[in-house]
Amino acid sequence: MNRKENHNRSRINRRNIWVAIGAIILIILLIIWLTMADLAGDTDVAALILPRL
Repeated sequence: MNRKENHNRSRINRRNIWVAIGAIILIILLIIWLTMADLAGDTDVAALILPRL
């Protein structure tokens, strides 16, 4: 393996790490957002599920 291939692999690995970190942060923010909305009672559910009679 020459230097150029090694450099490209390290760039790809570094990029994958940042994408994974960003995805984890977005998932955590989504969970926090949904939890706060649920605690505030503001889930903004448009559909009402009625039991069948």
